[in-house]
Amino acid sequence: MRRLLAILLPGLLLLTACGGSTAEPEPTSVSAGETAKFDSLKLTDNGDKKAPGVEFTKPLEVAEPTIKVITEGSGETVKANQVANISILALNGTDGSTLEDTFPGEPEPLELNDELKTSSEVIYNAFVGAKVGSSLALAVPGQQSAPSPSDGASPSPSAAAQPTQLLIIKVLSAEDVAPVLEKPEGETVTPPAGLPTVSEKDGVPEINVEGVAAPTALVSQDLIKGTGATVKESDTLTVNYVGVTLEGGTKFDSSFDRGEPASFPLTGVIKGWTQGLAGKTVGSRVLLVIPKDLAYGDAGQGEAKGDLVFVVDILGAK
Repeated sequence: MRRLLAILLPGLLLLTACGGSTAEPEPTSVSAGETAKFDSLKLTDNGDKKAPGVEFTKPLEVAEPTIKVITEGSGETVKANQVANISILALNGTDGSTLEDTFPGEPEPLELNDELKTSSEVIYNAFVGAKVGSSLALAVPGQQSAPSPSDGASPSPSAAAQPTQLLIIKVLSAEDVAPVLEKPEGETVTPPAGLPTVSEKDGVPEINVEGVAAPTALVSQDLIKGTGATVKESDTLTVNYVGVTLEGGTKFDSSFDRGEPASFPLTGVIKGWTQGLAGKTVGSRVLLVIPKDLAYGDAGQGEAKGDLVFVVDILGAK
């Protein structure tokens, strides 16, 4: 999603500024803007892993953000609150040169939720009601160069004029968003001897580290093996967790104590979490024994010092 937002963000902001249709977007995709500018646009489909051939009259210039389904797919209709998996080809509207091409890589997920509807109703309305296999065109207006400073100095490079961008977006699939679980769900796993032991009181895990040796490597042990989707390193997780120090068993953090799960990108946490949770499944309860070099190092962070132990309930991933 980060790459997608980096490409679409200027368009999203501009589309928000120009508003959009307030009509119910289903069951058909809603176009917006100067759609006649797309009359010369022709696409040649090259499959799902290669960007389409694109022909259009140059230069393409629009004064307002413009979006339209150019070729309609034959798949199921994309619905509100689903995730549309898409690939994007971004082109310079002046000369047609490629600015970005995500087709060879993994599809980018775009969640069609109320947050997107509020921030950019025009984008939301164009995707909701489109069919899987469709290709949409989004033209984002260029930016004029900033006026030269009165003292005669040259404008900064960021002030240079930017051409209209043309994004060709293919909807590869759409799927329902898996609901966030209230607690772990799956098959109980008996861990090997020598690890911290975990009990449960009133639904909250309690960790006993007595007699446990310092880890020589990261330990990531399922206590409950969930049956949900496999966690990717690029996912944002919703979890409940409790953390203690291996030396002394001091509890230093717990979402259970705060009364609500935590959500975060898996790339934005300590390495022990990133490495230990990637590849696990939603619904799992995971015991992590993390050497200090994969946690907060020698300095620690607050009470989280040295080797750390966590129990993490993976309740959702997206």
